[in-house]
Amino acid sequence: MRVDKFLKVSRIIKRRALAAQACDAGKVSVNGKVSKPSVTVKEGDVIELTLGDKTRKFEVLTLKESTRKEDSITMYKVVDHV
Repeated sequence: MRVDKFLKVSRIIKRRALAAQACDAGKVSVNGKVSKPSVTVKEGDVIELTLGDKTRKFEVLTLKESTRKEDSITMYKVVDHV
């Protein structure tokens, strides 16, 4: 699954266009490498997201094409919150 779609489906970022913009701005990295929106993520990958002065790390637990709001939290685990 593409990283921009994962961020949207998991509801870490509200819209896919915003997720793509964050990737293009260099604010998203996957496994320590700055990523473009098209980078493929798989289970076990760590996504680091920097918004403003906050950096958060998420571990990908499952990949789903779509999910309900209540179930989206099961797609990732917060690894680090700085």
